[in-house]
Amino acid sequence: MDTARLATRDDEFRSAAGLFADFQREYDEPVPDVDVMATHLSRLVAGGDTSVLLAGEPVVGLAIVRFRTATWADTTEAYLAELYVAPASRGRGLGRRFLTDVLDHCRARGATYADLNTSEDDEAARHLYESLGFDCHEGRGSGPLAVYYEKDL
Repeated sequence: MDTARLATRDDEFRSAAGLFADFQREYDEPVPDVDVMATHLSRLVAGGDTSVLLAGEPVVGLAIVRFRTATWADTTEAYLAELYVAPASRGRGLGRRFLTDVLDHCRARGATYADLNTSEDDEAARHLYESLGFDCHEGRGSGPLAVYYEKDL
């Protein structure tokens, strides 16, 4: 990995949690306690199905990837749960390099498929994802628009 590095230490999980809190604030979402979030991220990584990746020094980029076994085959899929670059570091290609490294990490972990979701109005994120080959249509380009639903249980 060139831009991305794995979080493995407490201080790195705290940096990741701080960026996650910034991300939540930027989009007017509930902000978790940074110490609680850092502990949670550490637990997720220790469980083996999650990678927390960071970019920059000081840290300005965060990716959280969850891995799962595919439904239809004995292959691994990667869900990009979070991707964030601090506003002051945007517009210089860091996000593209970081996401490229994150996808390389996913491949290195055996993933053959990656998915994510973003809001329709986040045009910068959508442009980045689409420029790296992500598609929001069933059948990857030939089908209808894919729609993401969510529900609290």
